Amino acid sequence: MSIHLVGGGWRDAGDPEVYGRFIAEASVRAAGSSRMVPRIGVVVIAEEDADAGELRRRYRAALEAVAPCDPVVTVVAEGEQIASSVLSDIDALFVGGGLTPAYHHALEPLYDEVRLLVADGLPYLGFSAGAMIAAEHALIGGWQIDGIVVCPSDTAEDLEEVTVVSGLGLVDLAIDVHAAQWGTLSRLVAATQAGLVPGGVAIDEGTVLIVGDESLAVGGTGNVWQIVETDDGVAVATLGGGE
Repeated sequence: MSIHLVGGGWRDAGDPEVYGRFIAEASVRAAGSSRMVPRIGVVVIAEEDADAGELRRRYRAALEAVAPCDPVVTVVAEGEQIASSVLSDIDALFVGGGLTPAYHHALEPLYDEVRLLVADGLPYLGFSAGAMIAAEHALIGGWQIDGIVVCPSDTAEDLEEVTVVSGLGLVDLAIDVHAAQWGTLSRLVAATQAGLVPGGVAIDEGTVLIVGDESLAVGGTGNVWQIVETDDGVAVATLGGGE
């Protein structure tokens, strides 16, 4: 089973290239519990004035459009935390998109339990914010480092300084999302250069990085931008959807 990190880019009609393998892995786990259709726990943090019912409908529809599954969508408001019951009797976990600090706050009390479940083979998919918090060193927002602008201010997630927290720890590299579309690649480059994170990947919209036990795969239409520290500073390389 794998960890699926999606760089954002919502499609109401679903996206088989991005979600297909995740649902297939959930189906394998469901078969072990004698379920014909996988039960996918979905966690969504609703921004102010968001329609919780509409969020449930959209997430269910996007997953059901890809393959047979039973998405169980839990929506909570920003500032609230998620009950551990969302992790009960599921075959996979999908953590959605929105304000990344709010997802960190909502799920932090469950991080240990999620880690144990994933270690036991539960497939995990993080979409945008859900991908960012999956890292051990989770970059959750900000647009300046020591007062110097490193990315557009409208990508800041309501934070001024680039902020790194202890995340889920499912992967040992930092994650940023909406890379080409929002210009966040520069934030991860700057955070690596400043020593805030030990390198990482920035993922384009419509693109998934799939992390297996000993393998990496990229699916979708965009690139995964890999940032590594070197003796001379920071190096950037890309992985495309067919590589």
